[in-house]
Amino acid sequence: MSAAFWGGNTEGTKGALQTLRDAPFGQILLWLVAFGFVCYGIWRFIAAYFDLENRGDEEKGMFQRLALVVTGLIHVGLGVAMASLALGVGGSSDGGGASDWTAQVLQMPGGKWIVGIAALGILGAGVHYVIKGWKKKYKRYIQNNEMTQKLEPLLRWGFVSYGIVLAIVGVFLGFAAMNSDPSSAMGVGGALEYIRGLTGGQVLLGVTALGIIGFGIENFVEARYRIVPGVGHSSDIRSMAQAAKAKAKTEARSVSAG
Repeated sequence: MSAAFWGGNTEGTKGALQTLRDAPFGQILLWLVAFGFVCYGIWRFIAAYFDLENRGDEEKGMFQRLALVVTGLIHVGLGVAMASLALGVGGSSDGGGASDWTAQVLQMPGGKWIVGIAALGILGAGVHYVIKGWKKKYKRYIQNNEMTQKLEPLLRWGFVSYGIVLAIVGVFLGFAAMNSDPSSAMGVGGALEYIRGLTGGQVLLGVTALGIIGFGIENFVEARYRIVPGVGHSSDIRSMAQAAKAKAKTEARSVSAG
């Protein structure tokens, strides 16, 4: 948002965290974020082991539970990386992180395939978030109340915006794999810079920034109001999807009665 309205460089995750580290009480905040990532990773392990998302024991369900374990490992790794940054051994924030690791992987046996698979995974995740936001699929697991209803437009755009950014990262990573050119790879900061370079980019960047803020708010909403299928909850609690369905039925009966 700052880059859109006041100029300057767009920042990726690492650069943003280093800015946080240098802010007042930044070290404490960075340690809290690192701890949060590790806790989130552990939560993914617990959700996979006890099947708290009701994925089941069939082939598809087991694959989805394995994906929870993989994302758990990734987040624990991110937490460790943030702890290293808090200790002052996290390296520079020159924005070359994506290109650096892509170059390292491309040098490995089958490196192009590894990078290509990673690109497809990131692109797929981006498309998933866009669809999830556009079709409002998040409503199925968020409690319906006055707060979530008011925030829904921001939640929806948050998913779509985050998905667009991820898709851009995935596409350019794919170019890096196809051309064996690590310089084509980019992280979140590079994707945001690409958006700013488009026609009307300043406005697009500002709108995307608002969406990413919305995605952050969505995470806060989930932390407080998410309905976990495998955990018992009050029968009075309804999801946003259930409330919308009940409202549609009531309106349909009213039209029929009229």
